[in-house]
Amino acid sequence: MKFILSLVVCCLCLVATQAQDSLVKKVTLVPGKYLSDVKRKSDKMEQQISKRSQKALSRFMKQEESIKRRLARIDSLKANNLFTHSIDSLGSLKARMKGKLGKYSGALSQTGGGAYLDSLGNSLAFLKQSKDLMEKSKGITDKLNGSLKSVDNLKDKLAQAEQIKAYIRERKQLLKEQLSQYTGFAKDLQKMNKEAYYYAQQLREYKEVFKDRKKAEQKAMEVMKKIPAFNDFMQKHSQLASLFNIQGATASAPNLEGLQTRTQVEQLIQQRLGNGPNAGAAVSQQMAEARSKFDELKSKFPDLDNAAEMPDFKPKEMKTKSFLQRLEFGSNIQFQRSNKFFPTTGDLAGQAAYKFHKNGSAGIGLSYKLGMGTGFDNIHFSGQGMGIRSFIDWKLKGTFFLNGGYEQNYQPSYEGVPEGVGQKWTQSGLIGISKKYKINSKLKGNMMVLFDFLYNQHVPRTDPVKVRLGYNF
Repeated sequence: MKFILSLVVCCLCLVATQAQDSLVKKVTLVPGKYLSDVKRKSDKMEQQISKRSQKALSRFMKQEESIKRRLARIDSLKANNLFTHSIDSLGSLKARMKGKLGKYSGALSQTGGGAYLDSLGNSLAFLKQSKDLMEKSKGITDKLNGSLKSVDNLKDKLAQAEQIKAYIRERKQLLKEQLSQYTGFAKDLQKMNKEAYYYAQQLREYKEVFKDRKKAEQKAMEVMKKIPAFNDFMQKHSQLASLFNIQGATASAPNLEGLQTRTQVEQLIQQRLGNGPNAGAAVSQQMAEARSKFDELKSKFPDLDNAAEMPDFKPKEMKTKSFLQRLEFGSNIQFQRSNKFFPTTGDLAGQAAYKFHKNGSAGIGLSYKLGMGTGFDNIHFSGQGMGIRSFIDWKLKGTFFLNGGYEQNYQPSYEGVPEGVGQKWTQSGLIGISKKYKINSKLKGNMMVLFDFLYNQHVPRTDPVKVRLGYNF
């Protein structure tokens, strides 16, 4: 019996060892490119935030100096008291963003990057204490340390950016209160509000682009999430764990000291409204109204972090988009039936559009006319010409768009037409409706029905109605 038990124990140990070896083999698949990608994207975002923050601070300083000069003509003492210290503070923030005054060490450095950056930093910290889990390659330790430094620098820049946002928010509110007794400053205050709003919007744009995971990053996270030690490490060192003090308690029983419970909240409401039979109904009604108002505001401004950021103007949603972010690339195909002058053709087109408004875009494209024969009994491919296109899209409602365009089509040869009669270049003026639909997160399909109001000028005449199917990405 003892022999059998010993044999079973040995077998279990062998299985455990093999499982551990198998796990190590899987973990070693964490690609070294993951570190290069993290460093590259962190450095790029840090540079973008630094450049945009310095630009915003320069504009604020210029605006405050302008207001100070104008206010000094009315009340020089108040102008000095209101602006001298502020302009110095803006200069100090700008110098710190350039790295001249050292790193910011406030509490915001723990929260400025959000959950994604928190996970990214913790994954690198885990790999640093478990280097044997990385792919073995030359200089892997230096790469890991470099990536960690880049992430830390990015956290610092984000913390400074959050500090700048908070300072600007408080500053514009103070100026609004202090300058309300004077006339002629409304436009200046609105300029400051615009700059503050678009600065916050730009930071959100950078964060959204930063969250886009590349192939190496996806693979690394998939591998690490299979490791129990990594999941335990994330639970103990994440922002959420820090918020609820999980490091000092077990994950199953976090320390919630200082947080109000539902019972305490209900008792507070009863103290304010009394214990009458209608107290609960009154609270429910007020909460429903508040929730309705909040949802309405959130639908108009879904990206606002603070009520003080509410703009007093109509924001341009595309203003914070870069040139490349405004570009949309796509392709479409159009078929034209055969007749006695030319075979069945398929127009294969590629295009690029520039989104100049949230509802509109304009672009250009090139098409190639592929001849496909005259029927199923006569299929052969041939080149039948090319085309140059320009177009504009404008959203009507939902997923329906008004589409218009001007095109030049080159078709050098026609069968059955006397020499010199057929037009090699024909122009088309198109207008119609397009329907767009989502295929996946990065691909959108579209179907267009267009009418060519110059079709009767073509020799030989072509079909007036064009149907095109395509996609954008």
